[in-house]
Order: sequence, then C-alpha cells, then structure tokens
Amino acid sequence: MKKISTIIIVVITLLVIPASCEIEKNPFYAIEESESYKTIQDAKAFNNGLYTFLRNRSGGLFLEARDIQADIFNASSDFGNRMGTVYRWDFTSADYTIGDDTWQPYYSAISKLNSFLDNVNKIRPTNAADEALLNKYKGEAYFVRAFYYHKLVKNHAKDYEPATASTDLGLPMVLHFDVEQKPSRSTVEETYKQITADIAEAKKLIVTAGKAGSERITKDCVTALEARVLLDMHKYTEAAAAADTLINSNTYPLVSTAADFKKIWYNDNPAESILQLYAAKSTEAPPSTGSRYLGYSAGTGRYVPDFIPQQWVVDLYDTADIRANVYLAKLPVRLNTIDTSVYLVNKYPGNPELFTGATTNYQHKPKIFRIAEMYLIKAEAHAWNNDDANALAALNELRTKRGLNALTGITGENLKNAIKEERLREMLCEGSRLDDLKRWNDDCVRKAPQNASIITTGTDSDKLIRQAGHDKFVWAIPANEINTNPNLKGQQNPGWDN
Repeated sequence: MKKISTIIIVVITLLVIPASCEIEKNPFYAIEESESYKTIQDAKAFNNGLYTFLRNRSGGLFLEARDIQADIFNASSDFGNRMGTVYRWDFTSADYTIGDDTWQPYYSAISKLNSFLDNVNKIRPTNAADEALLNKYKGEAYFVRAFYYHKLVKNHAKDYEPATASTDLGLPMVLHFDVEQKPSRSTVEETYKQITADIAEAKKLIVTAGKAGSERITKDCVTALEARVLLDMHKYTEAAAAADTLINSNTYPLVSTAADFKKIWYNDNPAESILQLYAAKSTEAPPSTGSRYLGYSAGTGRYVPDFIPQQWVVDLYDTADIRANVYLAKLPVRLNTIDTSVYLVNKYPGNPELFTGATTNYQHKPKIFRIAEMYLIKAEAHAWNNDDANALAALNELRTKRGLNALTGITGENLKNAIKEERLREMLCEGSRLDDLKRWNDDCVRKAPQNASIITTGTDSDKLIRQAGHDKFVWAIPANEINTNPNLKGQQNPGWDN
C-alpha cells in the first residue's frame, strides 16, 4: 500500500510540472496512450512536454561532446576521464555518450512526436481559435522532429555530398509510433528528404511572427532551421536566401557593445536570439556545463575545469573583439597541485536568476538559433558558391559589429579560411565545431596548450591528429541498436566495432 501511494504521489507531481509560465501544466509523457488526444487540452499537454524535452536536449552533453572531440581543447590534468573516450577518439559503439546519452534521448522524443502526429487528427476543434492552436501544435511537432533528425544525421552519418548522398547510409527513420518497428537505415539523401519534408509541413502550419528572444517556435525559427539544413545539403543559393530573410527582417539586430553582448550570455538577454527557450529554477532548469569548462571550487577560490582552450583558440580573439572577454576569462586554476592562471571558456558562467545556491550552477536558457549564425551561413554559402563579393560583405557585417575591422581584398581560399575562423570565434562551444570540420572536409589537429604542466598529454590527447574523412568524425550506430535490430546488421558505420 505504501509503494502504491508513493507512485501516485510521483505521478501527481509529474502532472503539475510546468514547461513555461504561458502553457498548460500536464506534460505529454504523463498522458495515458489510451486516453490521449481527445481534446484540445490533451494537445496542450503534449505541447508542454515538447518544450520540456527540447530544453533538456539543447544543452550540456548534447552541445559539448562534438566540441570536446574536436580541435579546440586540452583535457586538464585533473579531468578525471570525464568524456575521455570521446576526447581521445578511442570510444566504441557501446560508448554511453553516443548511445544512452544522445541517441536514445533523441529517438525517445521522436517516438512521442510520432504518437502525437499519428493521433492528433482525432481531435475535432469546435472553433477557429482552437483549430489555429491545433495547427500550431502540429507544426511545432513537425519542426522539432526535423530538428532532432538533423542533429542525429550530423552525428551518425557522413556529410551530405550531392554525388554520394543517394548511396551513403543515413538514419533508421521512424515516422509512426510502433514499438515493434525495426527499420533498416535509409540513405543520407532519404534522411534529408524527410527532414526537409517536415520543415515544409512546419512552414505551412506555424504562422506566429518572430520576435527577439522568443520562447516559442515561430516562422523565423523554421527559416533558421531551413538555412542550417540547406547549407549542410550544399544548396548554397537557397541557404543564403533563407539566412538573408532573417537578416533583412531587422527583427534581430546585432549588438555592437561589449556590455550588451555580455548581457546576452551572462543574463540571457533576448537580443539576437531567434529562439531562446524558457527556463526557471529547479523543475524547469536547463542542462548545464557543470565542471566541463569552469568548475569553480568555493573552498579554494580557484577553478578545476575538465577542458582548457588551446592557445591558438585564445589567440583568435583580438583585444578589440567584444566577444573576447565574454567568451574567455583568465582565471585562477589549481590543477595537478599547480596554482596558476589560464584562459577558460566563460561563455556559460550561469545566469544569476537561475542560481539555486550561493554560487553558480552554470545554467542558462538554451539559445537554439541566433542571428549571428545566419550571417555566417550567408557568408559560407556565398563563398562556397564562388560569390566572393557577397560572402565578404556578409562576413564584414558580423565582424564590424563585433568590434573588428572589415577585411578587404581577400578571395577564394583566403576568404573561406577567414569565414572558418569567424565561425569559430562566434560559435565557440555551441556544439558545432566537429560538424564544421566534417562539412569542410578539414583535418582535426590539436595544437599547443596554454600551459603544458596542467594538461593531459599524449599522442591521443594534446598531440592528436585525425585526417579529414577519418571514420570517427561519424559516430557509430549504438551497439545496442545493432544487436537488437536484425535489419541493422551489416549497416554499422565504417571503422567501428560491429
């Protein structure tokens, strides 16, 4: 009797956790399948959970792993092997990071989205307002499914190459709720066709106008995702046009002072954000970076980070760059019994409004899309489409707003390299670095540390070099999926262990 009472209390507690101050309180994972999707209130409950799940999959490990695997960090001497297998590139298909930590959470959310989309048409709205609301919920479900599948295909499949996409292995695509379904892998081309089809559905159904710092999915969010996907598909003209739509709307002007830029990252000011998810203390707390980049110790007044940016990353930032003292800070560390000071990533110090104690918990509202990324997409798309003039113009719009001088007279590979550098400066630790290297077909080469006495050393650590096209730029299909789904046998990515 006591156990049953406890379960009832837990279920009631789940039913009253809000995902934002504006929406209903019942999370969709608390709705019984047999009772779901009968009324508009059921759809609202689902939509609440959609945002909860999206917030939980838009920070922490979901962003960190692909950056830590790349070429911008050294593991500290006291990092405790946290994410060590990913950092050293010696992980296997059974590694927790690529299975239970990322693959499974994305697919579990997709399963819920499929259930909703399979059943939502059972609801019969009784007035125009409810019909519009239901269309909005359906559009958001299509959008989020496209968002998750895009994340998965970038992690677990080769870069989209138009010449080989029709034969390169993509994802097992699950589009309907069926616990018995055991799909084989689609091709990369088929995976992207489904992503773009979901974006097209979202575009038809979502009519909410964009605004800076929107906590809800808007028309502009759909355009931002479309720009990302089109760039990955090497559809450069279309990618530049999508990015330009958002830039020319003037809804998200770039800030140009260090004070305003700091507010974006330290206080979650809405400026420049196309989608910045709602978050609050405790029950609605977003994922955090924890000790990955800072790791402050109140006892010593020093920091014990897991990962330290390499010297070349620090050197990317000119003193005039308004990002320099926001993204990086020279801080006291105690590592390997050595007290010294080095530059650490300070992009996620924790929003004081989300603190649950005296010191930071490193939590921020997840910034899913920012206008600065659209300038970078526009610049890259034009440059890779051999339109150097428009590429340079887009690059300089961003550079000058960040306090840097405009570049002149550069074309071709020099211009492409400048765009690559600017992308790292702007997007540092937003989860895109390894995917950028993969898209550009560039090597992953770690360079000199800031201080060799406080890092982990070795050929698979600070001296790691992985040539472009190395198998582990593409993560494995998790071993458990291969072992339990007979239709995935023989479909593992090259270079992995099953």
